[in-house]
Amino acid sequence: MNAKKETIGEKEALALARQADEIYAMRGKKVVRVDMKRQPPDAATLRSLIIGPSGNLRAPALRVGRTLLVGFDDATYRKVLSG
Repeated sequence: MNAKKETIGEKEALALARQADEIYAMRGKKVVRVDMKRQPPDAATLRSLIIGPSGNLRAPALRVGRTLLVGFDDATYRKVLSG
C-alpha cells in the first residue's frame, strides 16, 4: 500500500485501521499511538488521526504486519521497522 501513489478513501482507510492492532499517527513532532485492541477510539477520533483534508488516507502510510503508520517520524519508523 502506498498512499502517495494510490488513493485510499475514507471508508477503506477506516476499515484498514480497524484491522490493525496498533496505529501510530504522526503530525509534525507529535506522535499518537493507538492501541486498537485495548482502547479503540471512536470513529470521529480515528478519522481525525488518519484522514487528511482531501478526505483520503494521509500519506505517507505504511502497514507493517498488524501495525499502521500514518504520517512520518524517523524515530517511530525505526522503532517499528526494527522490531
